Amino acid sequence: AAWASGFLNALLHTANTFSIPLCQGNVVGQFFCEIPQILKLSCSHSFLREVRVSVFTACIAFGCFIFIVVSYVQIFRVVKRTRSEQGRHKAFSMCLPHLAVVSLFLSTLLLAYLKPSSISSLALDLVVAVLYSVVPPVMNPFMYSMRNKELKDALKKLI
Repeated sequence: AAWASGFLNALLHTANTFSIPLCQGNVVGQFFCEIPQILKLSCSHSFLREVRVSVFTACIAFGCFIFIVVSYVQIFRVVKRTRSEQGRHKAFSMCLPHLAVVSLFLSTLLLAYLKPSSISSLALDLVVAVLYSVVPPVMNPFMYSMRNKELKDALKKLI
């Protein structure tokens, strides 16, 4: 379901992007082609088309968010019933880093796409795009490796 919804969403955005005429050149103000930057190059006012794509994307994102929340509620329910303190600690140490990375990704993504256009600037757009596209993947190995006792000890010595 995740792959299918991601593919469908990407296909919709790609089709929408290729169907708009570009009249302000083809240079985007970032180091990768992001949809809002491409839409700024458009000379047509395709507001209705953008709204349809945005609503579809929001529905997919909301569905994924609900699925994640329901999954974590079920996980925490099962972990709560675990009698072993060590088992609970182990389960939480596996789930919480994932939850932290997902929260970081979703919060920066929401900031990128729901910020008012009045505070939009090229520098701010670039910083926010880097935050949601680079920081979560970089944080993934760090968050998951913090379960390793040897790494925790090495980090404590370093600090």
